[in-house]
Order: sequence, then structure tokens, then C-alpha cells
Amino acid sequence: MNTPYLLRWSHGPTGLAWLASLLLAGPLVALHAGAAEIHVPADHPDIQAAIDAGQAGDVVVVAPGRYPGPIVLRAGILVRSVGNDEPGRLGLLRAERTVIDGLGTDRPPGVTMAEGATLDGFTVTGFGTFDQQEWQHQFDRRGENQPRPDGNEAAISADGVGCRIVNNLAHDNGGPGIRISGGNPGAANGPVHVVVAGNTCHRNSGAGISAVNGASGIIENNHCFNNLRAGIGHSGASPLVIGNDCHGNVRAGIGISNGASPVVRGNRCHGNGRAGIGIRSGPDTRPVVEDNDCFENGMAGIGIDDESMPVVRHNRCHRNRLAGIGMRGTSSAIIVDNDASDNHAAGIGAESGRAVIVGNRLQRNHTVGIGLGGDTRALLAENHCEENRLVAIGLPDRARALMWGNHLQRTAGGPPMVAVLGTSQATLIDNVIKGGGVAGILVEGRARLLANQLNGNGGGSGVLARDGSQILLDANEISGFSRETTTGEGAAVSHPQPR
Repeated sequence: MNTPYLLRWSHGPTGLAWLASLLLAGPLVALHAGAAEIHVPADHPDIQAAIDAGQAGDVVVVAPGRYPGPIVLRAGILVRSVGNDEPGRLGLLRAERTVIDGLGTDRPPGVTMAEGATLDGFTVTGFGTFDQQEWQHQFDRRGENQPRPDGNEAAISADGVGCRIVNNLAHDNGGPGIRISGGNPGAANGPVHVVVAGNTCHRNSGAGISAVNGASGIIENNHCFNNLRAGIGHSGASPLVIGNDCHGNVRAGIGISNGASPVVRGNRCHGNGRAGIGIRSGPDTRPVVEDNDCFENGMAGIGIDDESMPVVRHNRCHRNRLAGIGMRGTSSAIIVDNDASDNHAAGIGAESGRAVIVGNRLQRNHTVGIGLGGDTRALLAENHCEENRLVAIGLPDRARALMWGNHLQRTAGGPPMVAVLGTSQATLIDNVIKGGGVAGILVEGRARLLANQLNGNGGGSGVLARDGSQILLDANEISGFSRETTTGEGAAVSHPQPR
């Protein structure tokens, strides 16, 4: 298994100093002298009895078997299954063989965590009921108008306590697999930090992992699939989310909403019913989403909605049913240095909002490289749009854009490379445009074209001005077209006056 990020990062003087300060400053429970190992069932017949007999620093070691739940941990106690890190079918073999079972009844959380406690290597199942028919119904509809969760408790719950939840399997439960909450954000000790690492969460009636109410810490190297909601969901929580694999969930692979601002890095989100990573619910939702792989999802690879304000950088979004990266709902986003190819709609698409779109590579998308609809306002700089089926950059309606230093290319003829339609307005400066059938640049609205290079395939017009359009042309280099410009009746094409 991969070494958890917390341990990797703690190597070296700076990391050790940080880890030491965390241990000294946090409300952790100190180990007591003469810490004991308590064995189940050798010393006590069930897990709860062993926990109740222990104290901070003790280790409860549980042999393979099926044990009734729920259980409630005590502060500072480590509860661990017998065995090593030998892999099983979906998780560690020892976790698959050591089961805490709710027997399908609606009970409190299967496992309630405590301050400084650790749960390591168990299957937690049967707390509530997972409805496979409902899952399939919702997945087929891509979670559209899915009812809100009914408040069922999680299989494993950490509410306002710092703890470790590692190497467990949570499946076939009536709520989330794992739920972490910051508890009372005004508590004297400040936020709590939870480590959720190496778990497998599938077939739960909530999210695989749910982080809410100010939860922080690390969610790392978990496998979340076939859950009724998101693989990993965030509502008002901002942990570090790294190296997780989220696929086949009804909603997003990773969902971020309601003021959540996590760092989401190095995850794989694929085959989910909606977005690979979905970001929404207000201007206080401000995650950093970087270096993720989002592919073959039922909607966008990364979806940005409802006034959210993310930074999206260095991601790879391929073969998604809609855009590689899609914006709507008057969101504002910084979208930098992403790869988006072979998506069924745009590489990057914005229906409204404000965007800075810089240094992205957009190839072979089935509609446009970059599409700006509605009243979008955008800066497009140094993007590479290659071999997209329709236009490289399109403004179909009321959008406004400054396009500077972009490289646009298509081998085949067909649509223009840039289309400024409806009442859209655009300024193009120092762009390199290669190819285009009907035109290199088609203008129906208003455009200023300054110092661009247009090289055609032997036909069409370098610049095609439709009826009613307004264009300023200055210092452009146009070659390889049948005509440099074609002007429709009523179009106004002007050149700057010589000094």
C-alpha cells in the first residue's frame, strides 16, 4: 500500500517539526504507562466489552469473525483486527475477515469514534439498508432530482473528534459509509483533524465518505464506488483530499458544496453518474482542484455551478459525456493548464459567469475547444485548441472575451476556427490560427482583430463579416485563404487611420 501523505510529508526537519507541533498542540490523549493489549474473543467475548475494559493507550486486538454492533470507542484506544497488510478482494484481507454487523436494523452509527482513537481494519456493514433497485433507478437518471438524504447515520462516524479511520470497508449501509464532522466550530480547542485513509466504501445509501460542518484533516487513498450519492462529499468542510479513486457513484465522484474549500489533488474520478468532480452552492465554495484524472463521467469531467469560485489547474479531463470542464450558474473560476480531450461536448464550456482560462490544451473534442455562452466574461490566453470538430473558440450569444496568444489549429475544413455570434464581443490579439473551412474568423457581433496570424487551407475567407457585424482590423497576417476578408451587406469593417 502507498505510504499515507501525512507520513510521507513528515519526513525531514520541516515535516518533523510540523508533526511534533501538531502532537503537542492538539487535544490528544497521552499514552499511559503500562499500555495493554486486550484480545477479542480471548479476553472479552465482544468488541464493546474489550473497549469498556481498556483505557487510553490500550490496543484492542480483534480476531477474525462476525461481531454485533454498534460499538462506541473510548478516547485514545486503538481497535485493530488481527493480521498484516495482505490484500484481499477489495481491501485488506484482515478487514474482510473481521466484521462489525448491524444486521440490517436502523441503529445508531455502526462505530462511533472518540478523541485520539483509531479504527483499523474492519468491515462495517448492515447499519440500515442499501436498496440496489433504488441505486439503479437513480444511476440511470444520473441522480437528476434525487431526493435529499433522510439523515440516516453513517456506518462509521467521527463527530467533532480527532481520530484515525484506516483500512476499513464500509458497505451495504443505509447512510454514508464514513462521516466526519467538525462538530462545534466555536469550540475552545478549534478545528479537529481526522485521518481517513485506505478505506473502501461502496454500496452505501449516502456518500461513500461524507465530510461536513467544518471537518478538516486528510482523506487519502480511499476507494469509493457504487454509492447512492457522491463517492466523497463535502458540505462546509475543507480537508486535504488526495489519491482517492471514486467511480460508479450516482452523483459526483467528489462533490464540493455549501462553502466547502478543500484541496482536491491527485484523485481518479471516472464513470460517475454526474460530474467527476462537482463544485457548487455559493461564492464561499472555493476549492483548489489540481492534478486529478476525470474521465468517462456522465456529465462534465469537472463541473462548476451555482456561483462557486474554484481554482482548477493541472487536471486531465477526457471522454466525458459533456464538457471536459463545464461552468454555469454565474460561477467564477480560474482554469489553468488543464488537458481536456475527446469529450462529447466542449473541452471547456461556460454558459455564464466569469473565467480566466489560461494555458489549457483542448484536443479532439466533439463540439468546440472553448465555448462561451450566455453572458460569460472571460480572458483566454495561451490555450492550445487542436483538431476540435467544430470551432476552436465559439461565442454563440452574448459573451465577451479577450483572446490573447492562443494557438488554434484544425486540419480539416468545415466551420470557422473562431466564431463571434449573436451580440457577442471579442478582442483577439496575437493569436495563431491555422486551418478553417468557411473562415478563419467569423464575426456576427463585434470584434477587434489585432496582430493575429491566420493561415488557411486554400479556401474560404480569412475574416468573414456577416451582415450587421462591426470589426476593427489592424496588423493581421492573413494567408492561405481564397479571400482575406468577405464583408456582408451592412457590415462595418474598419482599419485604423495611418498616423
